[in-house]
Amino acid sequence: MSAAPKPYITPEQYLALERQAKTKSEYFAGEIFAMAGASPEHSLISSNVLGDLWSQLREGPCTVYNSDMKVRSTQEHYAYPDVTVVCGEAQFAGEEREVLLNPTLIVEVLSPSTEAWDRGGKFEQYRQRESLQEDVLVAQDRPHVERFARQADGQWLLTEVNGSAAILALPSIGCELALSEVYRKVTLPGKQ
Repeated sequence: MSAAPKPYITPEQYLALERQAKTKSEYFAGEIFAMAGASPEHSLISSNVLGDLWSQLREGPCTVYNSDMKVRSTQEHYAYPDVTVVCGEAQFAGEEREVLLNPTLIVEVLSPSTEAWDRGGKFEQYRQRESLQEDVLVAQDRPHVERFARQADGQWLLTEVNGSAAILALPSIGCELALSEVYRKVTLPGKQ
């Protein structure tokens, strides 16, 4: 016996459900996906990145958002990136101002259960948003960060940095991330 197909949920239905929900869910192509809780390492890394970027950007034209800010990359994709930066005036969908439309930079901390999606389908969706200039993927098991930068021809260029002494430049927002700060107080495997 085959399972009954899941009913298609419209973006409007998703947003209405999300406003009432006690937990966050992401949306893709008519389906809603509950977000699991984060590990202590994931939470610390996200907080470290957020704090470091906020400190560097607090006086300028860019704004840093935490993982409570929903981003729409396409009509069929809504997500909660770990950290989002917007340079210039933030644009929102609807009067509720709950869905950001123009991220400049997105940071995702990779988790074992979501890494394949973060690298694949999710990044594919994010790339559709023309405002996005950089997508940053942060490992939580070792000091390793990947930066994908949109090029003038529409291609994406990968830059990787490794080790706690490394520094990653983020030209789209005029910042740097020192991996020593990204991984501050984070217990990495084999480092207990």
